[in-house]
Amino acid sequence: MKYLAIVGTNADVSTNRMLLQFMQKHFASDAEIELFEIKALPAFYELDDESIPESVVAISEKILKADGVIMATPEYDHAIPAVLKSALEWISYTSQALTDKPVLIVGASHGMLGSSRAQAHLRQILDSPELAARIMPSSEFLLGKSQEAFDYAGKLKYPEKIAELNEVFREFILFTEMTIKLLEEKAAVKKDKKFTWEA
Repeated sequence: MKYLAIVGTNADVSTNRMLLQFMQKHFASDAEIELFEIKALPAFYELDDESIPESVVAISEKILKADGVIMATPEYDHAIPAVLKSALEWISYTSQALTDKPVLIVGASHGMLGSSRAQAHLRQILDSPELAARIMPSSEFLLGKSQEAFDYAGKLKYPEKIAELNEVFREFILFTEMTIKLLEEKAAVKKDKKFTWEA
């Protein structure tokens, strides 16, 4: 599997980035995970012409080529950061590259609850008609007190959280495989379907 992991913040130092970097190394034998920074994307604005910013084209192309997407979001005032919302607005307004794309949401936060409210907010956004992502159901990975969660080498310290992450990621690989198969079968049925006037 090839996954695109989106760092959902423009902060130079972020435990969400550290979480994705850990996942990239930890699951290297199971999947290829490429990190993508959204800090270079401009704030969303409606285009006056057809010239889409190159950074927006780049993220859309990477999403389209990936088997699935992992999004790591911090929590700001019970919601996702503005920079992540802006990135999603660009995708919605232009390529709609997330349509039917399997998505796993993870998040780290300095507080006790991880990014639980932000993850719920992100699920709601990704379910909108212009994004229409295939969000991993009944699953979330919340890393609370994230400033204390990694050692000097960037490894997650807590065995119970590693075990939880292992289970979530195994399920996401299975979810990705099932989604790809479902979409292939859906496309085949649509291709073979004949209307009464074609019979």
